[in-house]
Amino acid sequence: MAPSASFLDYVKDLFSPFGEISVRKMFGGAGIYCDGAIFAIIGDDDIWFKVDDVTRAEFEAADLRPFEVEMNGKTGTMSYYNAPEEIFDDNDALRHWTGLALAASARGKKPAKKKTVKKKAAKKAASKSAKPKA
Repeated sequence: MAPSASFLDYVKDLFSPFGEISVRKMFGGAGIYCDGAIFAIIGDDDIWFKVDDVTRAEFEAADLRPFEVEMNGKTGTMSYYNAPEEIFDDNDALRHWTGLALAASARGKKPAKKKTVKKKAAKKAASKSAKPKA
C-alpha cells in the first residue's frame, strides 16, 4: 500500500530541521531526501533509515530489522533498517538515528561522473598522434 499524502507531509515536517526535505514516490513507496541525498525510504506508513557497514551494527543492536523486498520469488534485503518508534516523540532519538542515516548516505554517495566528451576527445587526439606520418 502506498504511503498516505498526510504521512508524506508529516515526514517532511519531522525531518525539516536537518535540511531541505523532499519526498519522491517510487515503487509503491517513497524516498526521503535531505538536501538532494536519499537517507530513508517509506514503505506503507513506515520509515526505513539508510545504513552502511559503519552504522549497521548499531541498528542491529537496537533490534531493528532490514527492509526486505521480494523479486522473482526471492526475498532480499536492502541497506535500510526500520526506524525506531521513539524518533516520533523523542527529539534526541530523532537526531541520533537521523544523523546515522544521513552519515551513511553521505559515505555512500558516488562521485559525480566525468563527462565522456573529454574522454572521446582525448581518444581522438591519441589516435591521430599514433598514426605514422607519410
